Amino acid sequence: MENRSAFFCYPRKVTTAIAVTGLLGISLLLPSRLADPKLPNHLQQADKEAVTGPIFAPPLELQGKIVRQVQLGEKEKAIALTFDDGPWPETTFQVLNILRQNNIKATFFWIGRNLKKHPDIGRQVVAEGHAIGNHTWHHWYFHMNPATAAAEIENTSKLIYETTGVQTFLFRPPGGFLHNGLVAYARSKNYGIMMWNSEPGEFQPRNTAAAYVKNVLNLAKPGGIVLLHDVHPKSVLALPQIIAGLRQRGYRFVTVPELLEMQAQAPKSKPKVEQVSR
Repeated sequence: MENRSAFFCYPRKVTTAIAVTGLLGISLLLPSRLADPKLPNHLQQADKEAVTGPIFAPPLELQGKIVRQVQLGEKEKAIALTFDDGPWPETTFQVLNILRQNNIKATFFWIGRNLKKHPDIGRQVVAEGHAIGNHTWHHWYFHMNPATAAAEIENTSKLIYETTGVQTFLFRPPGGFLHNGLVAYARSKNYGIMMWNSEPGEFQPRNTAAAYVKNVLNLAKPGGIVLLHDVHPKSVLALPQIIAGLRQRGYRFVTVPELLEMQAQAPKSKPKVEQVSR
């Protein structure tokens, strides 16, 4: 595996690179667009810390935006698999094994308290080259004030960095709730809000693994983001068939940052974004 200790996973094609030393504490080659003052707030404050791992951040035009799907060219069939709520014993390792066997990189949105319990699993996910997003500390759905929302997101970001060296500015709200205070806070800090357009129906107890496969395949679209959970055994059981079915339909698999980069390289198309009131 290549050394990614100084790799900035910024989803924008790099045309001009600049060396940044004072900003991040070490010399990195970053896209020239990072000279723009509208950076994720964490990145602006990162001069006190040395970056030891990748940084996953949306391009400037998607900071504070909600993305469900990226519009690609007619002949491009890329799709991103995402896994929420981990890391978790057994099932996360099973997902990693399946992804490794199929040569696929995915994106994992972590709950902070689960990462605290299972740091070694988190480090293994990163070591295998997968992208990471923030899924709050507790996975609460209820409405929260700005201080609580900030703690849910910032404590998770801090632990992800301290545990794995990853800095991430990709956020997914628990349950997809957009109006309980979390998304408003994430938008104010320039996170990209990563939703989904395809999911298996994991929270319908009567659904079988076969139903999971059918649901994902029926909803899949080029540029799509598939929601799965690496804490659900039936999702693990369905995953090989989901992968096989999507490949039979001509899809190739990318991470969420890679999907956003593809959008950045296709200026005539626009991602499916939506605005919510702060």
